[in-house]
Amino acid sequence: MLKRFLYVLWISVFLILSVLCIKNGGLAAFLASMENRTFDIRQSMLINSHTRKHNPDIVIIAIDDASYEYILDNYGEWPLRRDIYAKIVDYIEAQKPASIAFDLMFVRSMKSDEASDNALIEVFKKYDNVYTSMNLDNQPEDLRVPPKLSLPSVEPFPQTDETVEYTNCRIILQGILDATTNIGMINVSRSNDGVLRRMPLYLKYQGKYYPQLGYLLANNLKGGLDSLHPDEEASVILNWYGPAGTFENIPIYKLIKAAEGKEKLDYDFSNKIVYFGATAASLFDIKTVPVDKVYPGVEVQATYVNNLLDGSLIHKTPAVVNIFIALLLAALTVLCVFKISSMPVAFGTSVTIYTVYVMFTYYAMQFKNLWFEIISPLIFVLSAFIVTVIIKYLIKSRDFDQQYKLATTDGLTELYNHRYFQEQLQIQLNHSERYGTPVSLMIIDIDYFKQFNDKYGHQSGDAVLRQVAMTLKKNVRLTDIVCRYGGEEMSIILPNTKYEEAVNLANKLCTIISSQKFKLTNARESNVTISLGVASAGEDGKTPAEVIESADKRLYNAKNNGRNRVN
Repeated sequence: MLKRFLYVLWISVFLILSVLCIKNGGLAAFLASMENRTFDIRQSMLINSHTRKHNPDIVIIAIDDASYEYILDNYGEWPLRRDIYAKIVDYIEAQKPASIAFDLMFVRSMKSDEASDNALIEVFKKYDNVYTSMNLDNQPEDLRVPPKLSLPSVEPFPQTDETVEYTNCRIILQGILDATTNIGMINVSRSNDGVLRRMPLYLKYQGKYYPQLGYLLANNLKGGLDSLHPDEEASVILNWYGPAGTFENIPIYKLIKAAEGKEKLDYDFSNKIVYFGATAASLFDIKTVPVDKVYPGVEVQATYVNNLLDGSLIHKTPAVVNIFIALLLAALTVLCVFKISSMPVAFGTSVTIYTVYVMFTYYAMQFKNLWFEIISPLIFVLSAFIVTVIIKYLIKSRDFDQQYKLATTDGLTELYNHRYFQEQLQIQLNHSERYGTPVSLMIIDIDYFKQFNDKYGHQSGDAVLRQVAMTLKKNVRLTDIVCRYGGEEMSIILPNTKYEEAVNLANKLCTIISSQKFKLTNARESNVTISLGVASAGEDGKTPAEVIESADKRLYNAKNNGRNRVN
């Protein structure tokens, strides 16, 4: 019965934990944050193992610190003039690249230069593999009236019902908008801790869905993308290839010199995917990602395109799978604790099971791009271990109590047995001798019990023994120790009780027993009487044998003097 109750308790604890995780937003957010950290650790381990290779055909034209200095020294301002970008694009296009993408927004520059803008616009008209970017935001209407966009929109995935919707956007040069449809958004998705782990496929604006730049580029290059599993916000999880600088970076100042004929650049751009973007920290396009705290935004875009092209996006396992795994690991932990008698071995085995699972999650991410959760199973495993240990020791404690009771209790009367009586009498006499406290002993015999058994039968005799024992227990103190001495004899050890007090109690018990009707078998009743012998430590002896002998002699005298009395 107890085991069944404890099993129900164990299941209830897990149900409560599950409800708390779902209902408590703070707890759920904390667990999600911890899970994200395990993802970051696995990603960092994977890039350190050098098993994951990036696409060597993706190259970044970097506006790095050296290029930023070169631009300021030679052109006197930032942003760089648009006609310079036009010259660079013409230079690269001569080598037949797969595509060119600008992770830069061509809004109006601080110093208006229409000819420079027109040179760039002509580039977008001339080449159909050149892409550029825009940014959606939520700026108020009194700052900027939300413009209408004539860009092609995309069809949303059916499960993305919580796609992030923006109320405004920062428009780029109208001439570029009129010249090309290769315009994507460069908004990113950060977690609550500020780390960028996901990227949106598309974003919602004025009721339509506009593609992210990387998604637009990869989709056009590949002629359609399969096996995408975005979350409710239309985001996918990036799979990282390395820290900042993993993709090949060419400083833009070298392209400027090459495009203007000042220096030769020994690099072949044929079939390359070329990304323009800022890597200089002073240009503020720096992100924190799982594998690096300082990671240029353009390299995030390159990673995103690389993932889309080689199908290596991370897929997070569904909640039902994670719950099943958590319950399975918890069940294995429970089995270990219950089946293994040694607690250190059970703990070690449980840790080993969980460690094997953690290794499995690592290899699942490495070879199958799957993100199995680590934290929720850990919570279940720890809870299962703690609760099961408590249950196991409650059961053990109960079993120990039962064994102890069997070893010290008489099965018929449920009084303490003769062995326990001898032990306790010795303990009480030792205590009396050390501290000078009194202790007394009663030995009790049921009068004419042999004749009673002969008349009414042994079953009735056993019934009387049980009822006499219960009556004695009910009419003494909790500190008094009532025992079955043997046969129909019983004894009571009375700590802190003088001889006179013990005699008074004995007389009271004698009266109570003689005035009580005892139920026999077959619905019969009968009276019985008892005789009692009383002795005290010191006056009647110092050892258990001496005290017992004195009490036994007085019991004998009580019986010889007519029974149903105290001596």
